[in-house]
Amino acid sequence: MYKVIDLNIKINDYNINYEVAGEGKPVVLVHGWLTNLDTMRPLQNHLSKNFKVYNLDVIGFGKSDLPKKPLSSEDFADFLNDFLDALNIENPILIGHSNGGRMIINLAGRNLRKINKIVLIDSAGIVPKRKPKYYAKVYTFKALKNITKLFPNTEMFRNIRERMLGKFGSSDYKNSPEVLRKTMSIIVNEDQKGVMPNIKAPTLIIWGENDTATPLEDAKIMEKLIPDSGLVVYKGRSHFSYLEELPNVLVVLDEFLKDDIGRS
Repeated sequence: MYKVIDLNIKINDYNINYEVAGEGKPVVLVHGWLTNLDTMRPLQNHLSKNFKVYNLDVIGFGKSDLPKKPLSSEDFADFLNDFLDALNIENPILIGHSNGGRMIINLAGRNLRKINKIVLIDSAGIVPKRKPKYYAKVYTFKALKNITKLFPNTEMFRNIRERMLGKFGSSDYKNSPEVLRKTMSIIVNEDQKGVMPNIKAPTLIIWGENDTATPLEDAKIMEKLIPDSGLVVYKGRSHFSYLEELPNVLVVLDEFLKDDIGRS
């Protein structure tokens, strides 16, 4: 495993924290709502053996600055695009969980840049059938505390859980920063189905059968709408299926990305 370098970059007057590890084709990891780059570190540790992996704290989360105003789905996608531009990352492999997937869908669906491949993990992006207020609560750490109890009882996952809850550990939806509450109210109502058919990159969709934050039906819609896509479902798993089924997910990722190993 390559040495991890912890870095900071200024993007549109915001301090953005990220890590880099490994060498090879660029892979960018984008975490989900109210989490941080630590939740993607198991993927980073594995993929950095064969790729140059960028793992970032999305604006508003982790060690990155909070936005000054509420953000839309397009704002998040533009942020990701600006991050790629700032680091001269060309033709990347983009891997996103939950809201990270929503960002990637919007960026790719608007054809903001050339993308090599995409991996969507329990991705947001489809307007929920339940009231948005419900999903705003589901995406808080009150729910995440319950979700993370499903993680394997190993030191690595215990550390991930502690770091996930670090910034908002005692907060629920009411007590989280107002700008994030308003942001969630915006993005949960923005449906990305319209841009999905425009996605040109080969797309792997990974999902937990029992995901209640982004139901499996969403994954089936994405597979239908995204032209070159395939769906892998893990039985009995939830919104963090990639952590609950980590060894199997890594095998699937290796197969999906095998032709990119050794390419610059």
